[in-house]
Amino acid sequence: MMKLDVILSIKPLMEDYTIWIEDEEAGQWDSIDYNSDVLVIFSNGAAWAAKFFTYRNLARLTEKNLRSGDCLQGGYFWASNMILVDELTRARIESVVAELIANHEFELVFSNS
Repeated sequence: MMKLDVILSIKPLMEDYTIWIEDEEAGQWDSIDYNSDVLVIFSNGAAWAAKFFTYRNLARLTEKNLRSGDCLQGGYFWASNMILVDELTRARIESVVAELIANHEFELVFSNS
């Protein structure tokens, strides 16, 4: 019964915004090793941005920096409004956004653009 309560509380929120995924327009990408900018645009016109990375993509970027010498030779990595996910799919992004909104954490992760 608890699950149904959560779904019912998120459902109305989902109608109040749309999600734009930068690389979705370009076509297919590797859902396990990729990163993309994401905008959440609310019905009042406010747009909020974050960058989604997969765990594997972060590991690959760290290895690249180790070889290139960037970021103290892979000693650190950062991105504004970074969200790590297991897979970069529309379904996963929608779930993350809905959960962040439901948990009142959305504004802690996304920045108003």
